Amino acid sequence: MGRSGAVRILYGVVGEGMGHATRSRVVLEELVKEHEVQVVASGRAQGYLAERFPDVHPIWGLTIHYEGNAIRRIPTLLQNLRGALRGWPRNVAAYFRLLARFRPDVVISDFESFSYYFGKAHRIPVIGLDNIHVISKCTHSPALLRGHEKDFGLIRSVVAAKLPRCFHYLIPTFFYPPVRSRRTTLVPPVLRPEVLAARSEPGDHLLVYQTATTNLALPEALKRLGVPARVYGLRRELTEDQIDGSVTYRPFSEAGFIEDLRTARAVIAGGGFTLLGEAVFLRKPVLSVPVEKQFEQVLNALYIQQLGYGAYARRITDEVLGAFLARIPEHAQALGGYTQDGNTLALAALHEQLARVAARRTHRGRAEPSGGT
Repeated sequence: MGRSGAVRILYGVVGEGMGHATRSRVVLEELVKEHEVQVVASGRAQGYLAERFPDVHPIWGLTIHYEGNAIRRIPTLLQNLRGALRGWPRNVAAYFRLLARFRPDVVISDFESFSYYFGKAHRIPVIGLDNIHVISKCTHSPALLRGHEKDFGLIRSVVAAKLPRCFHYLIPTFFYPPVRSRRTTLVPPVLRPEVLAARSEPGDHLLVYQTATTNLALPEALKRLGVPARVYGLRRELTEDQIDGSVTYRPFSEAGFIEDLRTARAVIAGGGFTLLGEAVFLRKPVLSVPVEKQFEQVLNALYIQQLGYGAYARRITDEVLGAFLARIPEHAQALGGYTQDGNTLALAALHEQLARVAARRTHRGRAEPSGGT
């Protein structure tokens, strides 16, 4: 039975952006020790998780079209409409296959809709485990949001509608705004064990990571800067390093990336939560340049700046880079006060919710459906 009572878990992982997949890998490694778990995932997340776990089912999920460092809304819409014509029938087929052979006691959704609707359709408790719900479940100060009110209002309504009325929301975060909703717990970021084991050391290079391969203005600015930079993400086809002046383009390697992160002078990245959380844990100052029109990233960057952990910029310029480099000692001092006890608090909070589900199941009996709230 274990500490929470063994339960059957359907775990859904959204495939856009690899942060959801790397976080889910850590959580799944914990869950499979005690529980029976089936995973549904889309995009790159499915391939990443399938290499590590046996029961990972591919489903179709939304994708994003980038140009430069911005989301292009119309191409994204058209791309997803075309994908839905083929993808949704596959999801429905997967739904019936799962229904025939696996009756979950609880659903855990990392911002993934198929698993959520599966749970709701069968009155199964759904636990939301993602950082994005910090947008809708917390109160953010008007001063922080000044100039972003319209974008924030829009994304808050979208996020609130994505996975409404979950049994509980667990929100990993490195910032802690007041919680405005019931059934919500803020926990520290869920970090990979390799990051937890890394020993931070100061180096000379900048670690640069970009989700959008089309952001070609960034490397030119870095070359003009002349500071050593190790760049990931812009040239995904690489199999070995490519050196262009002070800029080294690197093929993705999990071990190599973490080594470059732990020894970096500072980090230049978008506003993706996973890397920002890792940088904060290793106390690396961050220049966050979020993908345009992706307000979840903007919010993360605004908090990085508010906390003194780094700077937020809409775009990279020589002036922005110079100002950030000059303030690295100041940001490092602010980061010196950050502490986190590994993944202990986050996983304990998840076990607590699973224990509640197991208790409900025992109380109601298998004959009566256990509904979410």
